[in-house]
Amino acid sequence: MLVRQTPAFTPIDWVYVSQHLLVLAIAFARHAPRSRDSSLPTSTAVTVSYAYPYAQVIYLGWTAGEPAWPTGGFVLVTAATALSLASLLSLGRSFGIRPALRRLVTRGPYRVVRHPMYLSYLISDVGYNLQEWKTGSVLLVLAGWTSLLYRIRAEEGLLAGDAGWRAYADTVRHRLLPGLW
Repeated sequence: MLVRQTPAFTPIDWVYVSQHLLVLAIAFARHAPRSRDSSLPTSTAVTVSYAYPYAQVIYLGWTAGEPAWPTGGFVLVTAATALSLASLLSLGRSFGIRPALRRLVTRGPYRVVRHPMYLSYLISDVGYNLQEWKTGSVLLVLAGWTSLLYRIRAEEGLLAGDAGWRAYADTVRHRLLPGLW
């Protein structure tokens, strides 16, 4: 579906989709987890959180959205891609798609918030919707964000099994939004 749409892709589409494809590619080189959440609710959250960006691009390819602030949107998507890359480089082979305990990462952007990768998704989604939005794309993002919040809870439940988790959570108090949550 995305391949058929690529002739119509704009630079922001390429940056937005590339960010998410890079995450999937890095997932194939990860360490085996010490524990992993394979429950149905978590599997559903993982599926939704990885599908909604592509669904949004496809949806907006079928039906044109309304531009809000394209330049600001492009800047946010590009900044989010940089944060995503910094998060991936910090995680290295500890990155995974499904909530799991591989090893606790506390360097790079993980010194600021406990889930900078998810923060990059939120920033990217806001930017992408500033570029072009429609009620359907906003609903897809809300479904994606709901799944990300579920994943944060599931991941932290597993990470609590690491001996350094309590000290890390006490030091880096915010899960997603610096100063808020």
